Amino acid sequence: MRSARNRELIALVPVALLLTAGFTAVFIQEGSRLGNLSILYGGYFLAICVAAHLYLRMRLPDADPYLFPLMALLAAFGLVVLYRINETLARDQASLFVLGLVLFVLTIELLRDYEVLERYRYLIATLGIALLLAPRLPGIGQQVNGAYLGVSIGPISFQPAEFAKICLVIFLASYLREHREVLIVGARRIAGVTLPPLKHFGPLLVVWGASMLMLVLIRDLGSSLMFYAAFLALLYVATGRFSFVVIGMALFLVGAWFFTNTVPHVGDRVDVWLNPYQHPQGDGYQVLQSIFAQADGGLFGQGFGQSLLFIPGSHPPVALLPAAQTDTIYALIVDEVGLFGAAALCLIYLLIAARGFKTAIIASDGFSKLLATGLTAVFAIQAFVIIGGVTRVIPLTGVTLPFVSYGGSSIVANFVLLALLLLVSDRARRQIVGGVERESGLVP
Repeated sequence: MRSARNRELIALVPVALLLTAGFTAVFIQEGSRLGNLSILYGGYFLAICVAAHLYLRMRLPDADPYLFPLMALLAAFGLVVLYRINETLARDQASLFVLGLVLFVLTIELLRDYEVLERYRYLIATLGIALLLAPRLPGIGQQVNGAYLGVSIGPISFQPAEFAKICLVIFLASYLREHREVLIVGARRIAGVTLPPLKHFGPLLVVWGASMLMLVLIRDLGSSLMFYAAFLALLYVATGRFSFVVIGMALFLVGAWFFTNTVPHVGDRVDVWLNPYQHPQGDGYQVLQSIFAQADGGLFGQGFGQSLLFIPGSHPPVALLPAAQTDTIYALIVDEVGLFGAAALCLIYLLIAARGFKTAIIASDGFSKLLATGLTAVFAIQAFVIIGGVTRVIPLTGVTLPFVSYGGSSIVANFVLLALLLLVSDRARRQIVGGVERESGLVP
């Protein structure tokens, strides 16, 4: 597997070159003196990534060689876009990138035998639920744009939902590994639809209820959709019964319809999605401006630094594209690099999803398969939720675009997610290599 690690190292070089080229383009567009600053930034980024690569070469020599370079490519692209918005944001994000790599290393060191997580699944589930409810606690909870997303404890602020997604995936992977046979064997067909046994239907109702609770109590439509979709993906992989997924989708749609018509803030979010032109200077402003920005980009974009973020000459500055560093960063990307550039960004997410699902396919035990599936699904669905919201496929939510949007909680949590994926990948690929060597007679 030495060649796999060599491919990983080689793949990091063009990532650093793209970062350098991106900063160079921003400096040129902003009229800054070019100098060697972009080369310096590219060198720093490459050195940090190579250090992480050397650690992987020692600890996880058989892990997937493409996941880390693809994640690094997303982070590099995000740094360039954030620097174009605000230099301070980019510097903060770079610091958080390093912090994420530190937790990435710690996760691998502490969880080399990641199956130990199965023993503490209920404790991990309790921690995940506590993290989801933390923003509603008085004194520490923070409300952002009508949703309870953040927690502030002294100088530390973070979004607990980013870490809760990992906790819930671990719990669901462990629970479904143990109970999937019961769900299949005890299922009954009623009117052509396969239904799980009633006593084991509880987990589906519990996760459904938790998703509805997030809609009402936390007001976080994006996280609610992300968690529930990841659960349905795990349920399908565990049982192979598509009817279970259909039932789950029906439950979610019924609950969403009910709360849309009874809970004002949920109904307002849906109304803005369906009819943004009714309030162009109010609730619909952000959605409309993101649509206009994408239309302005065309196929090839305006170029880095060419998109207008504020109304020229306005005092105080009036944002033309609100929350460009978080919620609507994809609209800014389309405006500046065009549809082709945005499609390339989406392709990176698809490649990460493909490598993650391949890891799930080659994993030998049930928990590893479901863990890799859940982690990959929640990552891919998070990207879909924010891109779909900006393009009006679904209502716009406050979910971050993984590794690209500004946010410390997101980038740190996703590095932990990446570490778990690589742990599963390393074991699965090592077992495959060992089996091939035994069959070929290279080992006794």
